Amino acid sequence: MLVDSILNHYPKEKDYVIEILLDVQKEKEDNFISQEEVKKIAYYLDTTESHVCSVLSFYTLLSTKPRGKNIIQVCKDVPCYVRDDFNLLKTVKDFLGVNFNETTTDRIFTLETTACIGCCDEAPVMRINDRVYKNLTKDKAIKILKEYRGNDY
Repeated sequence: MLVDSILNHYPKEKDYVIEILLDVQKEKEDNFISQEEVKKIAYYLDTTESHVCSVLSFYTLLSTKPRGKNIIQVCKDVPCYVRDDFNLLKTVKDFLGVNFNETTTDRIFTLETTACIGCCDEAPVMRINDRVYKNLTKDKAIKILKEYRGNDY
C-alpha cells in the first residue's frame, strides 16, 4: 500500500510527521490524508493519532478532505492584501467558477486561501501545488490558470 511504502523511507521518529504527511498527500490524486492513513502514520511513529491530526490541521498545505489535482492557495496576509489592487482571490474564483475551499466539478482545481507564503516583498502571491507565483496582475494570474487548465485537457 502507498502509505506503507512511504513510511518505510522514514525513521520511526515523530519528528518526521510533516514530511510523511506531505509525501502521502502528494502521491494521492485527491490530495488529502484519510483517517485510516492518520492511524497508520501514528502507529508507525509510535505517537497518538491526535498528535498527527494536530500537525495535519495546523498546516494549510495539508488537508483531511479530498481536493482537486491542482491546489491553488491565494495568500491573504497583510502585504498581499494591501498590494492586491485587482482582487486576486475574486479573479481566481471567477475564472474557476468556485468559491474558496471548493473544488471544480472536473476535480482539476481546489481553491484555498492561506496565510503568508513568504514572498511579502513580491505580493500579491499565489501557490499552485509546489510552485509560487509572485508580483501577480490580473492578466498574469489568468494566463497561469489557463496554462494549468490547458495541461489537463
